[in-house]
Amino acid sequence: MPSVVALDHLVLTVADIDASIAFYEKGLGMSAERFAATDGTMRTALKFGRQKINLHQAGAEFAPHADKPTRGSADLCFLSAEPLADWQTHLENLGIAIEEGPVRRTGATGPILSLYLRDPDGNLIEISNPL
Repeated sequence: MPSVVALDHLVLTVADIDASIAFYEKGLGMSAERFAATDGTMRTALKFGRQKINLHQAGAEFAPHADKPTRGSADLCFLSAEPLADWQTHLENLGIAIEEGPVRRTGATGPILSLYLRDPDGNLIEISNPL
């Protein structure tokens, strides 16, 4: 039976693409990239590592899209090599509230230590260190 091996990208539906870019670039160190899709439309992605998050403007999503594209419905966990104490200082300096943490959780490959915060659309963002 065939099987998948990695996640290439995911899509977030957002209210304000520029606000999302600012949050993910300044807050999480991602880089925004505008690109021409195969249909000729210009789109926006947030790149990090070997993955990306494509951004869709709420109410103007590119087809095909999720059955019910909804702002604030995502719960994403990102791994980081930097200690969570450094993240806490960084986020505090940017005025980004930490909702919970550090707390122990279980990640895809084992135990992690996590901080929780929210992006401008209310998506739950988890920043984690593998233990």
